[in-house]
Amino acid sequence: MKYILVTGGVISGIGKGIIASSIGTILKSCGLRVTAIKIDPYINIDAGTFSPYEHGEVFVLNDGGEVDLDLGNYERFLDINLYNENNITTGKIYQQVINRERRGDYLGKTVQVVPHITDAIQEWVLNQAKVPVDSDQKEPQICVIELGGTIGDIEGMPFIEAFRQFQFKAKKENFCSIHVSLVPQLSSMGEQKTKPTQNSVRALRGLGLSPDLVVCRSAKPIEMAVKQKISMFCHVEPEQVISIHDVSSTYRVPILLHEQGIIMYLRHRLNIPIDEQPSAQLFKWKRMADRYEGLLKTCSIALVGKYTKLSDCYASVFKALEHSALSINHKLNLMYIDSADLEPSVMDEDPVKYHKAWEKLCKAEGILVPGGFGVRGTEGKIQAIKWARERKIPFLGVCLGMQLAVVEFARNILNMKDANSTEFDPTTSNPVVIDMPEHHPGDMGGTMRLGKRKTMLKSGNSILKKLYNNLEFVEERHRHRYEVNPELVHQFEEKGLKFVGHDSEGQRMEIIELQGHPYFVGVQFHPEFSSRPMKPSPPYLGLMMAASGKLSSFLQNGCKVSPRDSYSDLGEDSSSDS
Repeated sequence: MKYILVTGGVISGIGKGIIASSIGTILKSCGLRVTAIKIDPYINIDAGTFSPYEHGEVFVLNDGGEVDLDLGNYERFLDINLYNENNITTGKIYQQVINRERRGDYLGKTVQVVPHITDAIQEWVLNQAKVPVDSDQKEPQICVIELGGTIGDIEGMPFIEAFRQFQFKAKKENFCSIHVSLVPQLSSMGEQKTKPTQNSVRALRGLGLSPDLVVCRSAKPIEMAVKQKISMFCHVEPEQVISIHDVSSTYRVPILLHEQGIIMYLRHRLNIPIDEQPSAQLFKWKRMADRYEGLLKTCSIALVGKYTKLSDCYASVFKALEHSALSINHKLNLMYIDSADLEPSVMDEDPVKYHKAWEKLCKAEGILVPGGFGVRGTEGKIQAIKWARERKIPFLGVCLGMQLAVVEFARNILNMKDANSTEFDPTTSNPVVIDMPEHHPGDMGGTMRLGKRKTMLKSGNSILKKLYNNLEFVEERHRHRYEVNPELVHQFEEKGLKFVGHDSEGQRMEIIELQGHPYFVGVQFHPEFSSRPMKPSPPYLGLMMAASGKLSSFLQNGCKVSPRDSYSDLGEDSSSDS
């Protein structure tokens, strides 16, 4: 087993996750089996109770693990399925050590950070690195480990010490350290400054880890003189200083790394028996990046949510839309709209904000209402759903978005004026969305319906079933506490809102479609978590095709949605678009 540790310096959010994913992608393209581990030094057990404004979206795995969004990057780049244990937190490590202490495993010894916490970290990494994550279920050969935060953070110190020890256990030929640092460029001077990187590498070396590669993040490619200066002060050769500048899409990052000889370096540094020439898989990435940058047509989608101030809050939603847009040769124009700004009360408080929000919504060719929790902004989402339904604008509701679509339909079509979810109004006389048996009030963590579950697709003229290649059932990832009240289903279906997907027992409603609408779809699951660059998610692909005017011809031609080696219009010649 070979281990690659990725650390970061100067600032957080520098792009360690994308760089770690890109390194894994390059190695996988060379025919190696790659897994990934993300370490988050916070004390929370998992990311499940976070506000999206804390660490971005909560990514959900097949096994129901609520983890950091970087695991979503790993899965999308590497096309693998990770597990809850691939996300290590301080909380998980301390919980494990304390449980062992309570059982008497330490035989009366004083339990300390060194060696007990550091040993537990190393043991966890060793065990999890061996777990198969590919469809062939073979043991991985490379484990890419990303340490969250920045060097010098007090909460990350036990992990740095653990890997200082680990490098000797694994042996030099099996362990490689990569440090990602910021090289700022002051607009007043135009000079790229290396001092932050020097200080960060010095701090890392002072803690016992000397980086083999220094990856420099910058607005523009770093100059050779800057590389040589970093080389001189950071104890690496100039060839070991890698420049990753801002690019138009993250698909370009693996190409940048490859162009700077990272395959050749890792081949010799870790003694990996791989060809130095790029593989066909890496050529696919390059074609995909080239296509993305050459797209001319644009499709505008309005994302109506409550966490719109930070794009990472909807990272997987954005990626799923981007994958779908790219597959039909369109560039995505995603317009974020704070759902609260669409509510009538805002008209009196801030008419400018209100009109700007509605102006965006009116321009949208498609509308997406994603998942979320809490009552704030829900009435604005209902307004957006009503707009999409009445004006026949393509619409996709995910999780809460589906539930609110049912609420809107009940209020305005079934004339249930106080229809609501019991999450927002426990006393409503028309509870069209109700709490679930799995939900245990008072205990917040891990109490939802989580992970991959089966959804049966009804036979009939269902758009989504056709997008899913007429499968009898699909398995998608869930994260919710509430569901559509099954006792009211017949009332909705009589008026044209069809429930075309349900769970194996037929009690939990999973998919809705509105008859007579070009694309009005709601799904209780989160299909964005399973979307891949070359395998777009069917519900998102349907929204994008409907918004761009391609869905009707797609359905008439009976085309299939399948993994593609190269991107082309579904059923059309793409040469005119690129």
